[in-house]
Order: sequence, then structure tokens, then C-alpha cells
Amino acid sequence: MPVRTPVLLAALVVAGLCAAACAPADQNDKAAPATGVPTPGQGACAPAQLHTLKAGTFTFGTDEPVYSPWFVNDDPSSGKGFESAVAYAVAGKLGYQKAQVTWSRVSFNAAIQPGPKTFDADLDEFSITPDRAKAVDFSAPYYDVAQAVITVQGSPAANAHSIADLHGVKIGAQVGSTSYDAAQNVIKPSQQVAVYNNNDDAKQALGNGQIQALVVDLPTAFEITGAGEVQNSVIVGQLATTGRPEQFGLVLDKGSALTSCVSAAVNALRGDGTLAKLTDQWLSTAGNAPTLR
Repeated sequence: MPVRTPVLLAALVVAGLCAAACAPADQNDKAAPATGVPTPGQGACAPAQLHTLKAGTFTFGTDEPVYSPWFVNDDPSSGKGFESAVAYAVAGKLGYQKAQVTWSRVSFNAAIQPGPKTFDADLDEFSITPDRAKAVDFSAPYYDVAQAVITVQGSPAANAHSIADLHGVKIGAQVGSTSYDAAQNVIKPSQQVAVYNNNDDAKQALGNGQIQALVVDLPTAFEITGAGEVQNSVIVGQLATTGRPEQFGLVLDKGSALTSCVSAAVNALRGDGTLAKLTDQWLSTAGNAPTLR
């Protein structure tokens, strides 16, 4: 029987180790769990691990007042209205019970300014924009939105069928909002958009004839006209979306440790159909709004 020399033995050992360690990646990695994707309510995204403002409690922020169909009766804690329902669904995905959710009232503009927050995450129809993302974090989007133009019967805007038909019409919008940005794209360069602190002031201006048309998001347009919030109000049409759609996201403090977990919760709600169900429940409205081009 031949005798194996130490060199031969060493070579055989190395070959054996390589056979195990150098196997094709698809063999060694089949059972390896995915990494880097947080699971809401588990591990680092479990309530006990989340660094919220108050341990064991998740604080949502929103403006005061807030309106239908996003909230009902200016009561974000009711769970009624699209954004209230989304907030409690996100909290539930993260492992919080309804009793562990609290609310903080923060103005729209203050919520998207740099600096410490009085909330863990804020919902107030915040469109995700690059400029805003310099100052705050955004979650994954929970709603794709279109902007719309409303007016009152008898107004010069009532018979508009295109953007050009609205040139010369006095248009208003809430200051600092993407509705304001959309309104700027409707008017002529020589015009100015009338700005209002909130939609209540803007609706009153429309009803009083101070403006001839108002730009709001489409669900709010359906709510204003359908519920008679402005007498004899009608939807002129929605504004065409070009490129990437406008999307709403939850606002968090810049660099927040909660952002990835909140985004994971939103994505899970989209994946399991919850967001679609809540959209149908709170935002679907009879009728249509032609696209103005």
C-alpha cells in the first residue's frame, strides 16, 4: 500500500475544503434568508425596538383642521377617513394596538420644515418631492393622486375644456401645496395664483366669488362638490399627469430610524390589498372628471 506524504495529505485536505466552500453559489445560498429587507412588527421593526417619541406608543401628526375624505369630523383618532385609516393600518402592521396610537397637531408647513418633530410620522396629503426630501424623510408612497380644478356654476371656468380655456381665470390654491404648484402650470405667466392658508379659506373665497376656480386634489374635489361644501360647485376637470405620478407619503424626521420600518409597513399594506380596499372605501366617488390638456 502506498504511503501518503504530508504534502499529498495537505493537498487532499485543501481539495476537500474547496469542495465544500467553493460549491456553486446557487447550492450554498438556497436556504439563506433574505437580508436587508425589514419585516414590519418583527425584529428591528417590533414596537419594543422602535425608537419612537414615547416608548410603546406611536405618535402620528396631522394638521388642524383636517378634512374629508382624508379624515372625518376633524377627528384623526376615529380611524375614519382615508388617512386616518391608513395611519392605524400602518400602526397595526408595526405591532401597535389602537390604544397605543396618539396624535399630534402640526401645521402643514411646519411638518415639512427641518428640525425636531412632535410626531413619529405625519399624514397630511404630503406629496413626495425632491425639494421636500432635502428637509424630511418620506415613507414609501401610499396613494397616487391627481389634481383637479373646481368652480361654481356660471363662472367663466365652468365651460373650460382645456388648460387654454382657463387662461385669464382667477385661480386659487392652498399655499405650499402641490395643488399650488399645479395651479401655477395652469395660469398665464402674467397671472398669479391666489394663495390661502388652508382649504377652508380657499373654499370660502370660491363661494364668495373672490376667485373663479380652485385647484385641489381629485378626492377633495369630489368631496367639496358632492357634499355641497361650496354651493353650486362643479368639477371642471383633472389635470393631466406627466412623467412620474404624484404620490403621497408619510413624513418623518430627516434620517429617522423609523423610516425603513414605516416604509416596510406601507409596502406590506399595498402588497396585501389593504391600501386598495381603503381607497375604495374612502376615496372612490361616483361620476368622472375629464382630463384638461
